[in-house]
Amino acid sequence: MDTPRPPRGIVVFGGGTATNSLVDVFENLRESRHCSLQYIIPISDNGGSSSELIRVFGGPGIGDVRSRLVRLIPPSKTDAESASLKSLFNHRLSSDPHTARSEWLDIVEGRHERWTDISSEKRELIRSIFNHMNMEIVKRARPSSVFNFAKASIGNLFLTGARLFTGSLESAIYLLSTICAVPSTVATLPAINSNFTHHISAGLEDGSQITGQNAISHPSAPTSLPDTAVPISESPSPAPSTPIPTPFTSTTPTPTIITTPATPLVTPRQEDAQNVLRETEAHDRIEDATLPGSLPSLRKPYLTFSKSDSSSPHTNDLPARISRIWYINPYGHEIYPLSNPKVVTAISHSVSVIYSIGSLYTSLIPSLVLRGVGQAIAALAGAAARRKILILNSTLDRETGPSRDPLTAADFVRAIARACAESQGHFATPRGGDDDVGAEAAGAEPNGDVDEVRKYVTHLVYLEGPGVPKVDKAELAALGVDCVRVYGRRVDGMLCYDEAGLVGALDAIIGKTEAIRSRRNTSGQ
Repeated sequence: MDTPRPPRGIVVFGGGTATNSLVDVFENLRESRHCSLQYIIPISDNGGSSSELIRVFGGPGIGDVRSRLVRLIPPSKTDAESASLKSLFNHRLSSDPHTARSEWLDIVEGRHERWTDISSEKRELIRSIFNHMNMEIVKRARPSSVFNFAKASIGNLFLTGARLFTGSLESAIYLLSTICAVPSTVATLPAINSNFTHHISAGLEDGSQITGQNAISHPSAPTSLPDTAVPISESPSPAPSTPIPTPFTSTTPTPTIITTPATPLVTPRQEDAQNVLRETEAHDRIEDATLPGSLPSLRKPYLTFSKSDSSSPHTNDLPARISRIWYINPYGHEIYPLSNPKVVTAISHSVSVIYSIGSLYTSLIPSLVLRGVGQAIAALAGAAARRKILILNSTLDRETGPSRDPLTAADFVRAIARACAESQGHFATPRGGDDDVGAEAAGAEPNGDVDEVRKYVTHLVYLEGPGVPKVDKAELAALGVDCVRVYGRRVDGMLCYDEAGLVGALDAIIGKTEAIRSRRNTSGQ
C-alpha cells in the first residue's frame, strides 16, 4: 500500500480588499478538492493607519494581513462571538484624534460595546495584548512625536502589539488566527517574514520614479530627491540684503523666500531639492522609529487618503506606464529581500498558483519579485502541478494606466512573468552597481518567448465588458496563455465576477485529477 501523502494545495497571490471579495470562491475550491489553501500577502503597504504604526513602531505593513485574517473568520448564524470578533478587529477609531484616543482606552479597559458577546477568556487574552500595545505607545511618546489614534484599525493595533510582545510577525498572525478560529487548512502568509519595514519604488517608462506604495497607488507630492539634486553648497544663496529663511520644523510654517532683483533665480529643480532637504531636516528633529536621513516620503503618515482616488486611470493619471517595481532601504537604495521560506514551500507543494484580482503593481508584483518566488513558480511542472492562473481585473486603475495608454491583458501577463524573472536576477536591461544580484543581467525579459511566459502564467480568466482591460486572445495564445471567459454581474454599476461562474472556470482549469488521487491515497486505495 502506498504511503498517503498530503493533497497538493492552492496558492493565491493577492492583496487586501479585492481578493477578500473572492475568498468564498477560493474556499469552495479548497473544499471541493479537499486540499489546503495559502494566501500570500505583501507587507509593503505604507498607507492608512499602517503608516502611523510604521512611523512610531517600525515593522511591516500589516493592514492587508489583518484584513484577510478577519475575512477568513468562519461565518455563523448561531455563533454571536464570531460576528463580535469580526466587528472588533475590523473596527476603526474616530477620525478625531482626541475622540479616538478616548475610544481606544475604553477598548483597552474592556468597557467598549465591541466586547459584547465575546467570551471572558478571549476578551482577557485580547485585552492583554491591547494593554501591552498601550504601554508601548506610552513608552514611545515624546514632545515631538505622539501616536495619532485617528482612524486606527483595532485589528492592526492587535497584530502590532502581538508582534512586539512575541518578537515575531508569524506568531502574531498565528495568535489572531487562533482567536478567530480560522481553519487550520487555510493559511495567511506574509510575503516577507520580518520585523522590519519594507518599502517599494516604481520606475516609470519615462525614467521617473515613485517611492512608497501609497504614492504609487494614490496621488502624492514628489517623493524623493531629483536625480540631479543641487547640493546645498551649490544652491543659490540669498543676497546679503535678503533675510536668511528660518529652518523648517514641524512647528513652524514653511518659509517664504521673497526674491529681489539682487537674488539669483532658483530653478524649479533646485527649489524641489531645497524643499526636500528642509523636509528631511524637519523629520530628523522628530524622534520616531524611522532612521535619520530616511526619505521624507517614507516618514509621512498617510491617514486621510481615499482608495477611490485611484479607482480609475482617468483620475490622477501617472505620467507614464510603470515599467518595474523594486524594494528599497530607507535611503532609497534598491535591495533584494528573500521571500518568506514558508511561501516557497507552499508554492512547491501546490497544484495551482492563482494570481488574484487587485492592484497589479502593489498587491501582486511585490510578492513575485522576492528572491525565491519566481524560481519556485517556474519549477512547478508536470500534469499534476502546471496551472498558473491569472484572474484579470474587471477595471483599470491608476497603476495600470495612464488612460491614453492602458495596460492590456497581455501586458498584465508580461508584467507577472517579468517580475518572476527579476526575482531570479534576470533583468530586461543591464543593471548598474557592483551588487552580484543586480549585476546579473541575463537579458531574459519574457516578452515574446512562449516557454518563458508559460513558466509563470498558463491561463487567463477574464470578463468581457466596458472598462475591462483589452483581451487579445491571438496575442495571448502566441505567448502560450489559454484564455477562459466567464460571465459577470453588475454590482453598484460595476462589473464583477459571478462566484459560481468563477468557481466553475477555476475548477475546470485545475482539473479533477489531483483531487481524485488525494482521496484515493487517503482511503488507502
